[in-house]
Amino acid sequence: MSVQSVLSAVTARIVKKSAPTRAVYLQRLQHAVRSGPQRGALSCTNLAHGFAAFAPNDKLKLREQRVPSVAIVSAYNDMLSAHHPYENFPAVIREAVRAAGGVAQFAGGVPAMCDGVTQGQPGMELSLFSRDTIAMATAVALSHNTFDAAVYLGICDKIVPGLLIGALHFGHLPAVFIPGGPMRSGLPNPEKSRIRQLYAEGKLDREALLEAESQSYHEPGTCTFYGTANSNQMLMEVMGLHLPGAAFIHPYTPLRDALTAAAAARAVAISGLSAKPIPVGEIVDEKSIVNAIVALLATGGSTNHTLHLVAIAKAAGIVIDWDDFNDLSAVVPMLARIYPNGDADVNAFHAAGSTGFVIRELLDAGLLHEDVKTVLGQGLRAHCAEPLLTEDGKGVRWRAAPAESAELSILRPASAPFSVDGGLRLLTGNLGRSVIKVSAVKPQHRLVEAAAIVFHSQEAFMQAYHDGQLQRDFVAVLTFQGPRANGMPELHAMTPVLGSLQDAGFHVALVTDGRMSGASGKVPAAIHVSPEVLAGGPLGRVRTGDLIRLDAGQGLLQAQVDPVEWSARSSEAVNVFTNGIGMGRELFAVFRNAISEAEQGATTFDLPPIQPLQQAVHHEVRLPDADAEPFSDEDTVIGQKL
Repeated sequence: MSVQSVLSAVTARIVKKSAPTRAVYLQRLQHAVRSGPQRGALSCTNLAHGFAAFAPNDKLKLREQRVPSVAIVSAYNDMLSAHHPYENFPAVIREAVRAAGGVAQFAGGVPAMCDGVTQGQPGMELSLFSRDTIAMATAVALSHNTFDAAVYLGICDKIVPGLLIGALHFGHLPAVFIPGGPMRSGLPNPEKSRIRQLYAEGKLDREALLEAESQSYHEPGTCTFYGTANSNQMLMEVMGLHLPGAAFIHPYTPLRDALTAAAAARAVAISGLSAKPIPVGEIVDEKSIVNAIVALLATGGSTNHTLHLVAIAKAAGIVIDWDDFNDLSAVVPMLARIYPNGDADVNAFHAAGSTGFVIRELLDAGLLHEDVKTVLGQGLRAHCAEPLLTEDGKGVRWRAAPAESAELSILRPASAPFSVDGGLRLLTGNLGRSVIKVSAVKPQHRLVEAAAIVFHSQEAFMQAYHDGQLQRDFVAVLTFQGPRANGMPELHAMTPVLGSLQDAGFHVALVTDGRMSGASGKVPAAIHVSPEVLAGGPLGRVRTGDLIRLDAGQGLLQAQVDPVEWSARSSEAVNVFTNGIGMGRELFAVFRNAISEAEQGATTFDLPPIQPLQQAVHHEVRLPDADAEPFSDEDTVIGQKL
């Protein structure tokens, strides 16, 4: 089936606007590729330092043989339940790489913070900045320049985007991303949401809330709702950076360990010393970025990726914006209902058919590009698969993804979707540009026209609620929440309150230059308003009492104020710089001063300069053969030897 016309048009538009910067990026990639081991550029002193701590046999291999050296870059820590399982992964990876004929080395760790812990706390103001910090830490780990491939261990919110941004700045190196898997299902999501709302209403005490939260987040593994962490995993699969079906296998299981070993062996198979190296900078191209947007929309993924995918694309010299998301959302059907867009969690989604089902349905509908590079080197059709243990329990085999969904209330075919569009909309008007996620918002709540109440902090909003001032129709306008102002923290403290007011029959909405992320729920929220107020954005002109119209159906965000009066207004003066003191925020002043607007990815780095890189020596990038056999419906065994 031919690729859907809108998909083709959006892809062509991205290719055109990216052409100068993508060309420079690929030229840089080509200059970085060496003939022979990457460590061949090092002096004897450099090299001796690099393998001084290695086991004797590994040291001998690196010293005398042309074997691949694989970097391990990990976001392991004990604070994140999702990352706790990574503690044991390096040993599995080292053994698997040795068995495949290479050597693996823990190249570096990157920071990883849990938004669930910092939510509503001052530390949350470092969350978005941590993405680019992770990218920098990844660059530090790889800067030793001794590696022929790399594996990346990361799952959550800013962590996977940061790792991938860092990897793309070493785009000549092949890369395999290795997930850790979700925790088992705990307290059902509707019950968790109900208890949170009752607590916000003052009908339950803190002890009852803590008990419910502890039953929800109860063991090692990724949180099971479909927020940014699990959206990350979906995107890594559709971009071909995971082994097929790896995303949602539980940690501490034989299949999880076998997938980790197989991923490590795959890194050897596609390394710079292999017959068919596959650089990550070639995998992440315009088509794979479009595929990622489509998969995000089709599964109701996190709105954080309207920032992160822009930043990831930028790292590869590719230019995308919210028009691309909006145009694709109009034609991409919604195939999944996972909390907060439904009641089911990712474990139920996985059991219903998982990533392989989604990818196949979108491919068959002409809504994904099949002719892309992946870590398998076989095109995206090879990722329409699910993993199983081999009969001896030591390797992994794949079979075709289920032909039918096991639960149509969670996962549907493209021929009978939950909705005909992706549920993400671009809003424009005299307040700027913003995005809204309507996949969980009932149609009757998608248009709100009410008086504004302006707040400059979540705390001020909560105080107004507890003082009984919000029992009416209103639009909460929360300003000075953008990346320059305070790092753009997520604003989930407001969600239960707004939900309670909406359930009470009031027409309410949120408009902010901040963000809500993957847990965006049933209340209409125009988020990421750009330009942000601190950068002179018009949202700062809003005054309490102004009539605000938020119309998701028409894509409109408008202050219904006389144009003459509107143009005469200036932003309300607020001292936001107190947010830069304490909890380490002083260290990130350079980020607040240098960061780009939300629609530009909220990045501290730029696109490659259009001036071509001048070097005396040019190296050729070796790409996989285009004639590689595609995945078939028969089981394919990929165990210790890939």
